[in-house]
Amino acid sequence: MTDTVTRPERTTTRWVRCGGCGSLLYEPRFARELRVCPGCGHHTRLTAAQRVASLLDRDSARPLGDPDPGAGEVLVDPLAFTAVRSYAEQLAEARDRTGTTDAVACARGTVLGVPVVLVAMDFRFLGGSLGCAVGEAVTRAAEAALEHREALVIVTASGGARMQEGAHALMQMAKTAQALSELEEAGIPTVTVVSDPTYGGVAASYASLTHVIIAEPGARMGFAGPRVIEQTIRERLPEGFQRAEHLLRNGLLDMVRPRSALRPTIARLAALGVRRDVRRDPLDDPVIRDAALLPATGAWETVQLARDSGRPTCLEHATRLLEGFEELHGDRAGSDCPAIVGGVGRLDGVPVMLIGHQKGHTTAELVRRRFGMASPAGYAKARRLMRMAESLGMPVVTLVDTPGAFPGVEAEDGGQAAAIAAGLRLMAGLRVPIVSVVTGEGGSGGALALAVADEVLMSANACYSVISPEGCASILWRDAARAPEAAGALRLTAGELLRAGIVDGVVPEPDGGAHRDPPSAVRLVGDAVSAALARLADRDPGELVRARRRRYRAFGLPAGARGRHR
Repeated sequence: MTDTVTRPERTTTRWVRCGGCGSLLYEPRFARELRVCPGCGHHTRLTAAQRVASLLDRDSARPLGDPDPGAGEVLVDPLAFTAVRSYAEQLAEARDRTGTTDAVACARGTVLGVPVVLVAMDFRFLGGSLGCAVGEAVTRAAEAALEHREALVIVTASGGARMQEGAHALMQMAKTAQALSELEEAGIPTVTVVSDPTYGGVAASYASLTHVIIAEPGARMGFAGPRVIEQTIRERLPEGFQRAEHLLRNGLLDMVRPRSALRPTIARLAALGVRRDVRRDPLDDPVIRDAALLPATGAWETVQLARDSGRPTCLEHATRLLEGFEELHGDRAGSDCPAIVGGVGRLDGVPVMLIGHQKGHTTAELVRRRFGMASPAGYAKARRLMRMAESLGMPVVTLVDTPGAFPGVEAEDGGQAAAIAAGLRLMAGLRVPIVSVVTGEGGSGGALALAVADEVLMSANACYSVISPEGCASILWRDAARAPEAAGALRLTAGELLRAGIVDGVVPEPDGGAHRDPPSAVRLVGDAVSAALARLADRDPGELVRARRRRYRAFGLPAGARGRHR
């Protein structure tokens, strides 16, 4: 079990005291605010029944019929455990006090009209611990989600596995993990909402295995509780350790959302499993496929345009193009690289995963984003999001804009080369459509790591090369001042790469460049991507992979030989 937060202190039948700041709160208003303090934002724990009522649409909840311990559907006291009191007595007391049979409630219903299966844990019942009954209930809920092809939403609140059930409780971790795996394989969206606290066997099983993990502000999550850690390693833990905000910075969560924002967020994520047949008119495709139609621009001038800080960023493309865009964070291994961003939304009604390099417009933002130069953690985040897209049958769109991968000691020690290689391998075999657009700089393997695609496009003033002109000039001429000459020799412009067959088409830009009219530039990229996805939409996954591999198999061969592989 783990530390607990202070419960609101009841002072009268109409007033409660906030467990965070100590303010007196009017009970009816406190209930309307979903039991969140309007002053300090402290999120008080909800019961399972309160959680179901707060998330599901009114009158939509239909209980799943959780396992009945009294009917012999699950083991109740497999060890005949007794410590200070017998486990049987503890169970009876918990049931009497909470009015529930165990630490979880499961129901089907809708969230803003989107059908879901909801699992809500209740910390009041033996600390929300994971025992046989809870494991069975979670597994049955996953099976119901699979049967009805509805999103599974799990709200966690637990101190860990139930000690009084011994190894039988431990096995529930594997059992529920298996159930989540089956949903992933079937392409059913899954979402965890982490409430305070979530520890031990729950954190180390189904809570961490959903497609998206959301946490309420201040919620704690971890394997071992703070007291156990401090007593074991004899060190004082940093402020905010294991809190939601700390976990987000360390790449272990996708987002932190206040309770009031959970319903719309969950609805958008759950709806990713709802397919709409949307097709684009091919005439909407703005892409230029004949290099002779492109305006002549010098190579060095193109490099300067590609690097202009006014060009729209990946997140600007995402928020302007995608309906209901939700940015997703983290590599799930302890990092959230700021140079690569990604998330889900709908492009002209089609659910897509958008991933790209993120730069910025100001010096401070560029520095914070490492000028779009990704670390191994950034490429790991991209791979995680691509696998999620594949699981949900969702196309992947990547936007490339980077001088190259981050060239630091930290990145090299973290396996930068291996991280890029892993991305190339994953994209080569991803069983969903992939469209890549080089929107600015396409620098070296750091760019290619997001650009192995079925269709590769370039913005008219973008550049794409094996190395920067400055790097080429420094190495081959031993004179960085000859970068303009190197730019011409590298043939890195959109026109040159279209003629060479490296890219499939060029997206036009507004007069003077994308930085002169970012909204129009974004719209042109969106139209080009939509048209490409429409062409790829009906392709068999196996044929997609075979065609993609033939495409890259042919590079470096003479034109005649290339045809045999494409």
